[in-house]
Amino acid sequence: MTTADVINLGSKLIEDETYLPADVFATCAGHVNPSKANDPGLIYDIEPSDYIPYLCGLNYTNRQVTVIAQCKVNCSEITSILEGQLNYPSFAIQVKSNSGVQVYSRTVTNVGQANSTYRVDIDSPRGLDVKVEPTTLGFSEVKQKLSYQVTFTPFATPSTINNQGSLRWIPENHIVRSPIAVQFSEFL
Repeated sequence: MTTADVINLGSKLIEDETYLPADVFATCAGHVNPSKANDPGLIYDIEPSDYIPYLCGLNYTNRQVTVIAQCKVNCSEITSILEGQLNYPSFAIQVKSNSGVQVYSRTVTNVGQANSTYRVDIDSPRGLDVKVEPTTLGFSEVKQKLSYQVTFTPFATPSTINNQGSLRWIPENHIVRSPIAVQFSEFL
């Protein structure tokens, strides 16, 4: 996902069925690029057990979560999470008229070279201020994990319901891109 292309073989943006640039809701992360996927630089790990707090938050019964997770689960002992808190390499933001700041954390694992530094580059969606802390990730070894936090602050209602942007971690030889999809629900 983080290595997908958002341009086509003609070096133009991927188009939709009307020959207009397709948005993130049509392309998701983009077209798979197998050679880049073979050497992604950073990955977003997620384990099956990471879904248990999310499933508990969806109000599944202990029995249902136990069947899905294939281990005994007591949701009353688990702090539930929303889908945005899963360690996915993408961000889906819904802005309502009463929405405030939304903060999400992500953890990445270096599968590229040791002693590599990634700096963030943000393409903010219209109507949202996007801040990332820290703005650089410095890895001293392979398989090292580092975390970052993204803060989304709505500041204006744009003229369209859906907007898009991206967050990219850029070292010397990779681009690790995470799409940002935004829906302004007061239009619905």
